Amino acid sequence: MKQPSPPTSLPKYLAEGLPKQDTETLHEIQNYVEALIEYRNQSVDIDELPETAELVDEPDNTEKGTVVKEKVTCGDDSCKCASGNPGDMHGPYLYRYYRENGTMTSEYVGKPESE
Repeated sequence: MKQPSPPTSLPKYLAEGLPKQDTETLHEIQNYVEALIEYRNQSVDIDELPETAELVDEPDNTEKGTVVKEKVTCGDDSCKCASGNPGDMHGPYLYRYYRENGTMTSEYVGKPESE
């Protein structure tokens, strides 16, 4: 059997270094990679969310992350909000929090329908 070729996306230092490892070390690397993937794919824990975040049932929280309702601080001097004062709160708005490559990320979803 011929040694398998590494994926072209694999960095050169790994493509050259992995074949030099003994079988026991390769199993340890495999276990580490599986644990790392599991960690990166885990959902955001409630205690990691901002204190001002309020969980919502909609939209679907199972899609990609956890959807919360939040008010945000106005920081734009050109804001045309009711008060016109930077530092005032706006919203609430919906944000989805999820992990991307192990880092918690959020994205704007929209305004809640009931607001």
